[in-house]
Amino acid sequence: MTTGAVLTIVVALIFDVTNGFHDSANSIATVVSTRVLSPRYAVMWAAAFNFIAFLVFKTAVASTIAKGVVDQDVLTVGVVFAGLSGAIIWNLATYWLGLPSSSSHALVGGIAGAAVARAGFDVLLGDGLRRIGVFIVLSPLIGLALGLILTIFLQWTFHRVKQLDRLNKGFRRGQLLSAAAYSLGHGGNDAQKTMGVILAVLIASGKVAPDGDTPLWVVLSSHTAIAIGTLMGGWRIVKTMGSRITRLQPAGGMAAETGAALTLFYTSHAGIPVSTTHTITGAIVGVGASRRLSAVRWGVAGRVVVAWIVTIPGAGVAAAFTSVLIRAMA
Repeated sequence: MTTGAVLTIVVALIFDVTNGFHDSANSIATVVSTRVLSPRYAVMWAAAFNFIAFLVFKTAVASTIAKGVVDQDVLTVGVVFAGLSGAIIWNLATYWLGLPSSSSHALVGGIAGAAVARAGFDVLLGDGLRRIGVFIVLSPLIGLALGLILTIFLQWTFHRVKQLDRLNKGFRRGQLLSAAAYSLGHGGNDAQKTMGVILAVLIASGKVAPDGDTPLWVVLSSHTAIAIGTLMGGWRIVKTMGSRITRLQPAGGMAAETGAALTLFYTSHAGIPVSTTHTITGAIVGVGASRRLSAVRWGVAGRVVVAWIVTIPGAGVAAAFTSVLIRAMA
């Protein structure tokens, strides 16, 4: 394997770490804001389930990233490196701004932008990008619907219970399970994106056949990297996700995490890379809307939507610039 390929794999794992700390808010914001767990124990809980997600999910999302975004003939080590660089730049910029943007969208946009800069728009695979594009819209809407439905169900089921302290205690315990389920879904979907990038590098280097499976060492290293990133925590985004969109109680936190987890379980098994950030954001909005529309701080939600819209082109431009720079320096 060439030095460039090894370096690109290292950069991919660094991206996975940035994905972990950027998206750690997804996994811990609800349990922290409802005071079910302290931030320290929350990130440990989330990281553990991010790692063991490889026992639950296969590598369908990894195959989509490696083979379903751009033509494999143009997916060289240099293109992958530039795409990763663009995604990392975008992740760091939005982390600094406290915006819960999507690492998934950043990676897809980065790879697409680097490939277009190298060989033009014809290298984009329309079917794969359309499938991803559809679920860019659907995943937060599904999360919203499930968060709303589950909250209404819980409210209807327990509306006659007068001992609220005992009820909240039960939901706090339930939230540990829902947070674990969400972290499994998060690890299952997001770690596979890094696996897909590394798989693309291995295919481009001739180490894996074009129709080959993801090696076990790639699976384990990707899950390890995202777990380490989650342990580092994304504290700027935790505040946005946990309290600025809407106020959460344990029942609402459990509903949001469960709705988002169900969405991610489906998309991970179906091989669809989605935004875990926007899925949980949609679920949290659904929980808030179950009380009344004014319970949701729509200005904050609007900032999330703006980040949602501009991430793919923003990361694509950053990756294209990096690709041009690499070629100029070669």
